[in-house]
Amino acid sequence: MNTDHGHRREEDQGAITRLCAQTGVMLLQHGAESALVESVARRLGLALGMDSVEVALMANGITVTTLYGGRDCTTVRRNVDRGINMHVVTEVQRTMLLAEEKKLDLAGVARCLDEISPLRYPRWLVSVMVGLSCAAFARLGLLARGGEADLGTFALTFVASGVAMQVRQWLAHLHFNPLVNFAAAAFVATSIAAQGVIHHWVDSPKIAMSACVLLFVPGFPLINTVSDMVKGYINMGISRGVMAVLLLLACCGGIVLAMTAWNAWTWL
Repeated sequence: MNTDHGHRREEDQGAITRLCAQTGVMLLQHGAESALVESVARRLGLALGMDSVEVALMANGITVTTLYGGRDCTTVRRNVDRGINMHVVTEVQRTMLLAEEKKLDLAGVARCLDEISPLRYPRWLVSVMVGLSCAAFARLGLLARGGEADLGTFALTFVASGVAMQVRQWLAHLHFNPLVNFAAAAFVATSIAAQGVIHHWVDSPKIAMSACVLLFVPGFPLINTVSDMVKGYINMGISRGVMAVLLLLACCGGIVLAMTAWNAWTWL
């Protein structure tokens, strides 16, 4: 009986370790900061009965070690970026909290994690809202320069950024490298805005060309970079910062390529 019980506990420890790793990977994949990833994974393991849980984060993976009754168990999982999605982050945290309140056991936690699926807005709606936001920035730029609200500049910025967002989502759906994605979408946005320069469609083409690429600013990764480094996760902060810089460089490459192709250097 004692042997069977010990074997069962070893199986449970292995399952709990894998759940902790799955939890951490899901958070990493969808944009959570490192401190939150480590905290949730550790608290989940403790809530499910482990004596100790240690988590080590890497740029492309996570290592989890649990200790129970003097026996340790370690597992490693690879991290593949799946895009920022706060719905997944929130649901994973909610599952951990339910486990802490003893409302979910081992099987319940596994079931809840497997049932979590990213909720995404329709692509057309995202493109419209991104187009409107970039167009609003264009209008603010005009007002800041003392100019009047130019409907043509607003419309050109809206079309350029909206189409670029469609291209960006389409390439992401095809699993293109994010650097290629940003460069291609930035090329499309700048090319469309450059038509306002070539054909004199708008009074302020410089504003349109600069505002239509604001959607490529990697704000969330940059925020996570600072947050990770301030909280002591230097390696994670550096890796995220380097990726954010590479995305910006790819975007700049697409912009320069488009301005060279169309000979429209109004932005500069």
